[in-house]
This record gives sequence, C-alpha cells and structure tokens, in this order.
Amino acid sequence: MNSVSKIILQRLALGLLTLFIVSIVIFVSVNMLPGDFAEAILGQGATPEAVQAIREDLGLNQNPVTRYLSWLGGVLQGDLGNSFAQANFASFVGADSGVRVTVADQIAPRFANTMFLAGVTAAIAVPVSILIGVLAALYRNSVFDRVANIGTLTSISSPEFFLAYLLILFLAVLNPILPSLSNIYDGMPFGERLQKSMLPALTLTLVVMAHMMRMTRAAIINLLASPYIEMARLKGVTPFKIIVKHALPNALAPIINVVALNLAYLITGVVVVEVVFVYPGIGQLFVDSVKIRDIPVVQACCLIFASAYILLNLTADVLSILSNPRLRHPK
Repeated sequence: MNSVSKIILQRLALGLLTLFIVSIVIFVSVNMLPGDFAEAILGQGATPEAVQAIREDLGLNQNPVTRYLSWLGGVLQGDLGNSFAQANFASFVGADSGVRVTVADQIAPRFANTMFLAGVTAAIAVPVSILIGVLAALYRNSVFDRVANIGTLTSISSPEFFLAYLLILFLAVLNPILPSLSNIYDGMPFGERLQKSMLPALTLTLVVMAHMMRMTRAAIINLLASPYIEMARLKGVTPFKIIVKHALPNALAPIINVVALNLAYLITGVVVVEVVFVYPGIGQLFVDSVKIRDIPVVQACCLIFASAYILLNLTADVLSILSNPRLRHPK
C-alpha cells in the first residue's frame, strides 16, 4: 500500500471514529432537552394513562443505552426512525391504527432544498472569493486591496440575520428586485426557484466569502517571496501570469481547506438564514422539530450536519494531499 492510500485510509478511520463520538453527543444532548414529548403533544389535559401509552409506543420508557443502540443500529441500516409529530396519536389512546411518517421521508425534500441553496451559494462565492483574493494579492496595499479587506471583514463580523434583513430592506423593500420570502416547492421551474433562493444565497455568500478571499490572498502573498517567483520575475513574466500560473497552484492546499470548511458551513450553518427567509430546508425543519420536541427528526438533522462537516473536512484533507506532493511524504 502506497503512502497516499495509507494516509487516506487513516483519515477515513479517524472520520468514522469522530462520527461515532459525535453520535453519542447528539443522542445525549437531544435527550436532555427540557420537557416531555408525550405531555407536549397531548396538552395540559393529558391523563397519566394516555401519556404512558404514548411513551411505551414510542419507546421513551426504555433506558437511554437501549434507545441509543436501537437508534444507532437503525442508522447503520439506513433507517432514521419514525417522526413523532407526524404520527396519528389516536392509536395511542385506543382508537384506529396510526399512520407513521418516516424521518427520511420528511428530511429528503428539505435536504434537497438545502443542497440547492448551498450549490447556488458556492457557485457565486467560490469563484468570486478566489478572484478577489488573487486581485488583492496582485494589487497588494492598493485602494482595491483595502476596500476588499474592509468589505469582507465587515460582512464576516455581522450576524447572518442582520445581513439578511439588510438585503431584504435594499433588494426587496426599497428596490423590489428579489422576493423577501423563499417559499419554494416541488416542481417549481428552475428559474423561479433560483430567483426565490437568491436572497438567502447572497446572505450566505457575504458570510463565507471573507474567509476564502483572505486565505487566497495570504497564501499567494506568502509564496511571492519564494525564489522561483523571483526567477519568473527576472525572466520578465507578467505579475498576473506569475500569480495564476506559478503561485496559485502551489497555494491550493490552504485554499482547498478553507473552501471546504466554508462549504460545510453552507450545509450546517444555514439554520438562521433559512428561518429568516422561511426557506423550506433542513435548517428550518430542525428548528421546527426542536420546538415540538420531535426527537428522531432532531437527531437525524444533527447527524446529517455532523456527517456533512466531517465528510467535507476529509475531502479537503485528501485533496490537499493530492495537490501538494510534500504532504504525501510527511517525513
């Protein structure tokens, strides 16, 4: 087995171990949420018999270890369980059989919407950030460099909801260019879906662009003092060609890492933005499920967030190793 394959397998093993530990943290944290689902769904007039019937049917009366192992076993088999809130609880009090809705059925369309929003944001943020970073390095200490740094630092220092409301004010209220609510649905034409998703996508772009731009700028500037860059300058190569052809390929490893981290944020950090724009994604579903204590949905959303973050970090590690030969031989 060569060194690259060995390093990749080590990263995968560490990723699986991390995900297992995170699953324990998720289960413990979700089950420590205040309140009881059975009492919440039945209201203040619930009888102890009805509450006990619901808890027995949902398995809430089992000990935590048994419930965790049951949940983990189902996840390993691709079964995220059934939603508590979407069930018909008439069966729990002796009426007709209830209809269960699986967590996967609930999450699948919402996750697709979140991935669409993340894809639109990445398509805007990644090329724009790298381009601005390259230009900022090319025109270092110029007016453009200062404006780019001030603009990106301002955007990253502002809370997501503040940026969202500013965009709503300027692009939906004062200048009605884009809709303020992203009420998309299945079967919506691509152009209309893109238009309704543009404001949340622009909000996320402003949030993630600063990291990528500044890392691109710093990585390129760090390489501009290298001897091979000086040799290229002595040969008369233009500054732009030096950066694009010689500096940028060698700066890919840190840029890939910061891009992957920000792409992970686009999936795991969309909760606030989706709530502000009423975007029907997994972040909105997560908030709604926490409100009604729908434990299986909350656990599944948290696990998806953690898996996406770990997977993108592993991808960044592998791409960094493949793009930089020095990382293939750590000795």
